[in-house]
Amino acid sequence: MWKSIAGWISHQVRAERNRLSASGGLPFSELLPAATVECVLFEEQGRRRECLYSSMVTLWTFLSQTLCPDHSCRQAVARLRAFLTADGQSPCAAETGPYCKARQRLPENACARLARDAGQALHQRVSDPRLLGGRPVKLVDGTTVSMPDTAANQAAYPQSRSQQPGLGFPIARVVALLSLASGAVLDAAIGPYAGKNTGETALFRQLWRSLFPGDVVVGDRYFASYWDLVLLAMCDVDSVYRQHQLRLSERLRVRRLGPDDWLLRLPKPQRPPWLDQASYRRIPDSLLVREVRFRVRVRGWRVRALTLVTTCCDAEQYSVEQLARVYHGRWQAEVDLRSIKITMQMDVLRCKSPDMVRKELWLHLLAYNLIRGVMADAAERAAHWPRDVSFKGALQTLTAYRPLIERSTAAELPALYEDMLAAIADHIVGNRPHRYEPRAIKRRPKEHDRLTIPRQEAKRRLAA
Repeated sequence: MWKSIAGWISHQVRAERNRLSASGGLPFSELLPAATVECVLFEEQGRRRECLYSSMVTLWTFLSQTLCPDHSCRQAVARLRAFLTADGQSPCAAETGPYCKARQRLPENACARLARDAGQALHQRVSDPRLLGGRPVKLVDGTTVSMPDTAANQAAYPQSRSQQPGLGFPIARVVALLSLASGAVLDAAIGPYAGKNTGETALFRQLWRSLFPGDVVVGDRYFASYWDLVLLAMCDVDSVYRQHQLRLSERLRVRRLGPDDWLLRLPKPQRPPWLDQASYRRIPDSLLVREVRFRVRVRGWRVRALTLVTTCCDAEQYSVEQLARVYHGRWQAEVDLRSIKITMQMDVLRCKSPDMVRKELWLHLLAYNLIRGVMADAAERAAHWPRDVSFKGALQTLTAYRPLIERSTAAELPALYEDMLAAIADHIVGNRPHRYEPRAIKRRPKEHDRLTIPRQEAKRRLAA
């Protein structure tokens, strides 16, 4: 019986993917073809396991779990059981044990590859000619995520040192590389919150595999180090960062290009511990960069002036206004990470082991990229820019239409998909130029005593 169910579910998933592909790119066939998924799973895992929860079925169930407001394994299994029952097939068991074991067998590298490939495919599809002559602009920014307080998670991603043992939660630092034009996550690196070589710049260097000649990287002043500027420039990748407030640049000026626009010559510092001697010798003794300063004349904004440092040194090709516009787009990285963490509920992960935490992270990023792909389709049909479409509105519309898509026939799918795209395109982000808001929360949290001792100790005291 189990073999027949396994054969059916594999065929059903494959048939469903074929239906979506044949209907003009239903979610999420264009960015994630079934053949690509099967190829990646085979390369990372080898021979497929003949059981109900095959790698393909487990992946789709896991992906559905991240897209659902309820992220529990019980809900994911219940949804698969309901799917089988609605199709007239024998339902799977309601226990979550087999599904959880199947998730553990899922290769972590396969999840990472699928998320990266989906993001890169969307990034190559969407471009914005208004930014630096159409050059690919990529944003870098970091954030943190929390996870269950287990011994394994604490060993891999320790809690903050300021918290007492048993009172905090493991914290992981995540640095993401995003596309400014499409909002897709192109790559990500995860590491402990504190410790040697765990800062945002160290994790950022792990993402250089996703940077290519001609790219432009935009980041805050934390990334404006000599090493990030020169090493990326040696790979024909330009950088636009906010100048670090501690760098005194007046003595480094070489030539004036215009008002508040200077060329600087940065000397090579001493070799850092993470750089080997051979690589250090290959780096030039100095680097020519450009420093521009412009005023921010917006009432309510905290920043009154911004100083940027960039390797885009041609003042005729890259004006100060263009650089200011590109750096203004850096805030989109903050908004995108907020969409992933808050709207998709990735701020607190649920898995209890480090490898499963990383898989859950990659599946969230994969789901996010697929939603961005549907948003790009909707924007293209409505003659909008992908950034003009609301991410939360798109997610809400996808959630509402998903049961209809699963129950529809192949003939009904194209019209249903077009209607869904039209609904997504209607959710346009409002034009709010120069918006400013107080950084404060109006709604008060509920009054509860804080847990100041480990939970087990508190329970022992209650029992006594």
